[in-house]
Amino acid sequence: MPELPDVVVYIEALKRHVGGEVLERIRLASPFLVRSVSPCISAASGKRVLGFRRLGKRIVFELEGELFLVLHLMIAGRLRWRPAGVKVGRKNGLAAFDFAGGSILLTEASSKKRASLHLVAGREGLADHDRGGLEVVEAAPAAFATALRRENRTLKRALTDPTILSGIGNAYSDEILHRARMSPFKQTGKMSDAELSGLHSAARAVLAEWTERSRQQVGAGFPEKVTAFRPEMAVHGKYRQPCPVCQTPVQRLIYAENEANYCPTCQTGGKLLADRALSRLMRGDWPKTLEELEERKAAPSRQD
Repeated sequence: MPELPDVVVYIEALKRHVGGEVLERIRLASPFLVRSVSPCISAASGKRVLGFRRLGKRIVFELEGELFLVLHLMIAGRLRWRPAGVKVGRKNGLAAFDFAGGSILLTEASSKKRASLHLVAGREGLADHDRGGLEVVEAAPAAFATALRRENRTLKRALTDPTILSGIGNAYSDEILHRARMSPFKQTGKMSDAELSGLHSAARAVLAEWTERSRQQVGAGFPEKVTAFRPEMAVHGKYRQPCPVCQTPVQRLIYAENEANYCPTCQTGGKLLADRALSRLMRGDWPKTLEELEERKAAPSRQD
């Protein structure tokens, strides 16, 4: 899912390409994309784009007449800059936003079409799409600590909850926790002021570094390779690959449709973390350390 660094760079590219231009029309390939009824989506046609903003992981087009297009790319949605009037493909194409100089093509490479588009009128209507999470890059350490202590959650859950923090998802939460050398299962209610300050510094650094890295890769063009799996990442998507700090194989937890990637040496004091479902399946026989896991893999299987 495109997260804060990706959305920021998307918005910068959109400003360069269509800022101040007239949105001639929106061509829909999938009627399920539009999740609002009033105003009708056709009301956006012919309106000039006054600006763009980010609401969490959402991209907002600000149009004339206090109209706002709110686009959530979800997991597999992507934007592409194409020649004006480009055909919207049937397989992955969802919509095209047509301008005189080109079209913004919206695609979604997934059978589960989750991307959404709303057209809302007025700033009050736009506020309904704000989940209220704190903007980490702008927040002071005290505000960050207050937000995380509001409820006792695991750090992985807290970092990715849009009502607590804005714009952070599965990928960058892994990278932040690795940079902070903290377990994804650490409880926010048990963290000291020093630990929260360190996490705040790690979060700001990771988000700023990846925003600048993505910005440099795109240059004056348009983002074409937005992905949650980047070779330069420390732990996200690096299961069984060596941690860049200590060379320990990266481990992962899979839960629901998400996963957490972590380094046992850097983050959990050498302890392996087991998700609940796997622990039940193994009936408490889950290896506690990486060494124990490797010993079990090396041991000959029992003969019936």
